Amino acid sequence: MKDTKQLTYEYALHLGDNAWVLSHRLAEWCSNGPILEEDLAITNFALDLIGRAQGLYRYAAELEGKGRTEDDLAYRRNERQYYNNLLTEVPNGNFATTMARQLYMSTFEYYFYSALMNSKDETLAALAAKTLKEVKYHMAHASDWVVRLGDGTAESHYKMQEALNDLWMYTGELFEMNETDAALAEQGIGVDLAKLYPEWQQRITEVITNATLTLPYAEYMQTGGRKGVHTEHLGHMLCEMQYLQRAYPDAKW
Repeated sequence: MKDTKQLTYEYALHLGDNAWVLSHRLAEWCSNGPILEEDLAITNFALDLIGRAQGLYRYAAELEGKGRTEDDLAYRRNERQYYNNLLTEVPNGNFATTMARQLYMSTFEYYFYSALMNSKDETLAALAAKTLKEVKYHMAHASDWVVRLGDGTAESHYKMQEALNDLWMYTGELFEMNETDAALAEQGIGVDLAKLYPEWQQRITEVITNATLTLPYAEYMQTGGRKGVHTEHLGHMLCEMQYLQRAYPDAKW
């Protein structure tokens, strides 16, 4: 049976993986944004996420107690050892696809970190408080763009609806509870994800309605990220992300 320390390590690792993988996806927009302002905005979101991942990985490494660092956790694991939600690893696609992913993920994170601020674990609560300030802006930014594209031209409306539809099947996993989630929620350390869904759905529905778009529907929700089972896209991402650390292990700058 896992003790609280082991459970909290797994929890911090999962949250760090979400931030780390999504940061890499957003960083791919650097110098490729549709306009300069958006290029800067999305790149700054990536930096916010890298900072969050660093704090969570550092705490996870401390809890693990095996001498690993945040860099080891970021760069020295294989695909099946990452536990991020699948939504964070899907490719950027066009700008509407990225905004759809940002809307779903940042809205979830807004409610998640609002709840995690009340964690009995002081480190997680402090990291949540810092993260919430950033997530509020990420959510507002994505919401504004979904409305602008949905209520824009016929082409932007079509692409925004298509992006929301394509990514909807990844949203169910955000609210899945595994044994670690359940145990830590029971102890007042983690968040009961099921309780977040009504508020998340209401907020998403409001944004999509304001954008003159239709709330998507999916008969099947993708799952597996929390068990280390990923889409084909994560492996390709890790090949690029980990290249330097793999080619020159323990390199010193």
